[in-house]
Amino acid sequence: MIVKINGDPREIPDGLNVTALLDHLKMRGDRVAIERNLDILPRTLWNETQVQSNDSFEIVHFVGGG
Repeated sequence: MIVKINGDPREIPDGLNVTALLDHLKMRGDRVAIERNLDILPRTLWNETQVQSNDSFEIVHFVGGG
């Protein structure tokens, strides 16, 4: 299926939840915030939220530093 991730169309496997999507993208879930279809998606809902065709995700990766 095709979804948009940070504005770019990406093909991903069917049947992923948001946690599995992050795994597929090789992103650490403890360092990101996710917006799905213009709404902030709380971390507590990632496991139960199924990725749908044509979903649009903005994924912000936090970077530490000093």
